[in-house]
Amino acid sequence: MSAFLRSSAPPIAVGPGAQPGEVPTDENQSTGLERFELEQRLQGKEAFDMQPLQSDRIGTISNPISVNSAFPERVIGCSGSPAGSHDTLYMRLTPERQYHRCGECGSVYTLNFTGSAHDEHH
Repeated sequence: MSAFLRSSAPPIAVGPGAQPGEVPTDENQSTGLERFELEQRLQGKEAFDMQPLQSDRIGTISNPISVNSAFPERVIGCSGSPAGSHDTLYMRLTPERQYHRCGECGSVYTLNFTGSAHDEHH
């Protein structure tokens, strides 16, 4: 049994709900990733990196464009450099391959997996 299940505190993924007769707020009823993001914002933090990938340069094998991910797999879209140079081509980054190259412009991307290999991702 994991420590998460043994904890007597309620998990962060579930809100307390509204009292009878009240209209629930986001803080009361949000769950899952939405609740995690809300909790982070209430603490003055950003839960997810929402900045676009670098498009001011073409990634190379010696200097690839690094993509951070808490998950072991990430789908990205490349539109060239400068941005919009070609139609967006999507590729799946995985830790099994160190480098991933755009078939249109040749830009090289690499996945920087920041999560744990033992996390259970559903």
